[in-house]
Amino acid sequence: MTRPDLSALRIERAAPGASPRTPQRRGLPRWPLLLLVVLLLLGAAFWWRQRAPRSVETATVGLSYPYQEAVVLNASGYVVAQRKASVASKATGRLEWLGVAEGSPVRARELIARLESADVRAALEQSVANLKVAQASLEQARAEQVGAAREATRSRELTARGFLSEAGNDASVTRRDRSAALVQSAIAGIASARAAQHAAEVAVEQTLIRAPFDGVVLTKNANVGDTITPFSAALDTKGAVVTLADMNTLEVEADVAESSLQQVRAGQPCEIELDAIPQVRFTGTVSRLVPTVDRTKATVLAKVAFAALDPRILPEMSARVAFLSRPVSGAQLQPRLVVSARALGGAGTQVIVLRDGLLRPVAVRLGARTGDQVEVLSGLQMGDAVVLDPSADLREGQRAVARRPGG
Repeated sequence: MTRPDLSALRIERAAPGASPRTPQRRGLPRWPLLLLVVLLLLGAAFWWRQRAPRSVETATVGLSYPYQEAVVLNASGYVVAQRKASVASKATGRLEWLGVAEGSPVRARELIARLESADVRAALEQSVANLKVAQASLEQARAEQVGAAREATRSRELTARGFLSEAGNDASVTRRDRSAALVQSAIAGIASARAAQHAAEVAVEQTLIRAPFDGVVLTKNANVGDTITPFSAALDTKGAVVTLADMNTLEVEADVAESSLQQVRAGQPCEIELDAIPQVRFTGTVSRLVPTVDRTKATVLAKVAFAALDPRILPEMSARVAFLSRPVSGAQLQPRLVVSARALGGAGTQVIVLRDGLLRPVAVRLGARTGDQVEVLSGLQMGDAVVLDPSADLREGQRAVARRPGG
């Protein structure tokens, strides 16, 4: 009889109180969960895209001038005074009085400063006294001349009668001639004394610093107590006391490229823009061209005179000069508010403005068109940022950030 094989049999020995093992259930499929995650991510991306600021190309509403159509060349330069001087003294001395400051108007020959002059004034007083001595000497010489002439007359009469020898008469004549020479010497002495007095007066006048012409003090170069020398060669000395400019001689010096010289001529009308007064345009003409070329810059200096000066124009202001092909009228000098033609919508009566980070449609009233710009009569203000080439999907209130054309 064959015995059965019981080696494959096992007895489950569970711990006391443990429940018997239950079979594991198979898990759910994972692809619906992944699909849900993808949908949530796409929704979040779409929501973020709608919320994120949109980048739009913008341009700024600005000013335009009609005369710019006649511009043939632009150049930059500075306002300068053609009549300008550094006022100093030929004398050397300590500055004891200064009567002007920066911005002070002065008249020609007006006293503006004074040096110490005690020594030269003493020399002047001495020369005046010497002149008086010379004049007294002349009076004395003339008195002696009169006496000698009378004596010579009497001597001649006595000699003719035989009462006086020829030798005695000769002595009288010699005295007369000598007294006449003394008179001429006294006259020359007076001339010399007067010349010395004039030299002393000039020396005193050189200690008085006067304005050479009508003008305005631009800079003060010395203070009371400074030592003034003609050429400022000594240590800690000053040459010029003040710098003056005649404000009626202001003009613009502009550098014109050598290659553009043929477009500029004397008498050519110009428009001048000053950086300090950007809202005003000044008319002018080319007064002259300096007949030499600056080899370092390859430019020629053109001097442009103002048609009318303005008190706001000051020396050394930066300027831009537009050389025109023809004169322009006053109306063409008035600025116009313009916007790029690319900002206009389909109907041409509305633009989209970016304000405070939000897009806002604005109705506008337009004027004449010049090139790629259109005059704005109403609806916009200078400095407004308008969207260029606006697309149809832009909405009012949409958040946006600006970028410059070509950015």
